[in-house]
Amino acid sequence: MDNITTSLHARVHAWMDAIGFRLNASQTNFRNKETTNHYFFETFNFFEKARGGDMSKAKFLCFDVYGESMSVRSLLDLQAAFFENISQLK
Repeated sequence: MDNITTSLHARVHAWMDAIGFRLNASQTNFRNKETTNHYFFETFNFFEKARGGDMSKAKFLCFDVYGESMSVRSLLDLQAAFFENISQLK
């Protein structure tokens, strides 16, 4: 049986792999031990920040259709922002 309590990081990355997101850039701040990864697909961008190499506690930030930053607390938040963004393409 699969582990029901998988981390947000694992769920987001499984979904990203299924959709086809690409890693655009990765920056590491060695002083703060913080890594920021920038992912994109078509017109949708989001960021993943992790401290100390512990990716299971990574935080995600994306932007809604109006360009407002939005903290991702669940996979559903990210999916909703993604599909809203993609639906605006003509």
